[in-house]
Amino acid sequence: MFSHVFISVSQFDRALAFYSPLMATLGLEQRFCQPDTPWAGWHSPGGQRPLLLIGHPYNGQPHQPGNGQMVALSASSRAQVDAAHQLALVHGGQCDGAPGLRAHYHADYYGAYFRDPDGNKLCVVCHAPPEAAR
Repeated sequence: MFSHVFISVSQFDRALAFYSPLMATLGLEQRFCQPDTPWAGWHSPGGQRPLLLIGHPYNGQPHQPGNGQMVALSASSRAQVDAAHQLALVHGGQCDGAPGLRAHYHADYYGAYFRDPDGNKLCVVCHAPPEAAR
């Protein structure tokens, strides 16, 4: 469905220090990193798309987080959701909803919400029941 998702950041080095370990925790591979541009991208192992990209706004204007916008990243287990949330907080993120079940979405929706150091809202979610999650 998606080709890529671009997340605007104000300080590339700080954002890279936040997103690199988060993507590694989720098992995503870095496809490229060009600090001089600056931008970086990750994708699923062995894949090409979709890409998650971070970088300065293309128009050269200051970064502003969107109101009501969120990027949700898939996790393979509830433990991976917990680990990603904790890692995000250690690397300068802010909690926007602790890991847990959100049965109002569906019975097995286990997610965590946080904001990156620029205020962009992210979610990490596992949709599988505990016995099916790998």
